[in-house]
Amino acid sequence: MKKIIYALIAIAVIYGCSKKSQGELIGVKAKKFFPEKPLGMTLVKGSSYIMGMSDYDIAQIQNAPPKTVTVRSFYMDETEITNGEYRQFVNWVRDSVARDMLAERAIEELGKFPTEEQLDDDNSIFQYFPKYDPENTDIADEEKSGYQLYQEDLGALDYNGYEKNYSLNLDIDLIWDREEYPDLAYAQIMEDNIFLPKDQWYNGQRTINTKILKYRYHWFNSEKFRKALLRPSFRDSSKKFNTRKQFFKEEVLKIYPDTTVWIKDFSYSYNEPMHNDYFWHRAFSDYPVVGVSWHQAKAFAHWRTKYKNDYNKSRKNKPSVSNFRLPTEAEWEYAARGGLQSATYPWGGPYIVNDRGCFLANFKPNRGDYAADMALYTVEAKSYEPNDYGLYNMAGNVAEWTESAYDKGSYEFVSSMNPNLSSVKNNRKVVRGGSWKDVAYFLRVSSRDLEYADSSRSYIGFRTVQDYLGSDESQINIR
Repeated sequence: MKKIIYALIAIAVIYGCSKKSQGELIGVKAKKFFPEKPLGMTLVKGSSYIMGMSDYDIAQIQNAPPKTVTVRSFYMDETEITNGEYRQFVNWVRDSVARDMLAERAIEELGKFPTEEQLDDDNSIFQYFPKYDPENTDIADEEKSGYQLYQEDLGALDYNGYEKNYSLNLDIDLIWDREEYPDLAYAQIMEDNIFLPKDQWYNGQRTINTKILKYRYHWFNSEKFRKALLRPSFRDSSKKFNTRKQFFKEEVLKIYPDTTVWIKDFSYSYNEPMHNDYFWHRAFSDYPVVGVSWHQAKAFAHWRTKYKNDYNKSRKNKPSVSNFRLPTEAEWEYAARGGLQSATYPWGGPYIVNDRGCFLANFKPNRGDYAADMALYTVEAKSYEPNDYGLYNMAGNVAEWTESAYDKGSYEFVSSMNPNLSSVKNNRKVVRGGSWKDVAYFLRVSSRDLEYADSSRSYIGFRTVQDYLGSDESQINIR
């Protein structure tokens, strides 16, 4: 009997040890990670290249001397962000604002947590009440999670401060048809806040109040953090890790495109049809969005990251994705070249027409003959032939915002590894690629231009990138 017991103990010890490290360094085990190519993006594999002017600088601007640099791998949108894609962002913000207003009104109407009957009442604004209330006496303390009790102890979920703390109820669809509004409170929120008064409708069409469409997010000021780390007084301070909030900045900005750019950008010109229809009409859904400032483009990239990660959180064992962002100037030029070293244009060059005499991009040819390239304004984002990386309209159509700040001599002092001039105080940002209203000089992959970050134009759009996580080998496995 003792032999049997000893044998069982030995088996248990061996089995137990086999599940552990046995004193060896084995690392934290995790599921193998496979990069997932984002929809509508293409992988640009990192390498070195000669950034800057590789031929004669016709304009003699002398702001892009040749320099060998290296960039890491990244994904880039195949096309400029379209009106349809940006409208998805606008509609998400619109719905969030509406739900927030409805939830706030529901709280004001009742002043306490509603009953289950009120929450389930399809003819009441209470169906939009926030999901959780610590004052709900129907939930006993022993049924609450430790985190709920912790939040109550902090007072963080007290409805005296509900405007910052409650979680919106996303399970109930919003009602946009005014004939189906559930009650008076709902109608008042929608008609007095979400929609403009009838006397401000264009052509009798019910119109959203775009001024309320604000997106709130936080971003990390790495430039300020880097400068702080260089100060001995900060490095030696025992409080430096307790003050990290000073490097986070809250941003709240209006995100609806400025549709008036079609009128403001061109004096003594009839562009009212573009002002009236370009952004919202379905005819232009696949055209690049314009009238978006650098700040709005950054907000879109932040939302895109949040939107994807919120979805991944709802899926078990789905890892978060790397941030979407604007490309740096060096990344943009590397991608625009499509692997062609010292090329003048994304297709090589030196000509801007093919062997049949057709223009290879949408720009301003022949000193103002806009129709020569078969387009008066913008064209669909997936037009003309892509470059060798599969990227469309890296020259012409709309110029594109980059992450980088503009300095005429920046090539002289930026790093040769992933170069980027990041400056919060410098409001001048680099735009690249030229546009439908630019001459051929700005179509060059090395041509640099600038615009102020808070400005929006009828000829500037953007596309986003995402850092590639994992090996840079050519045999990478992308699902």
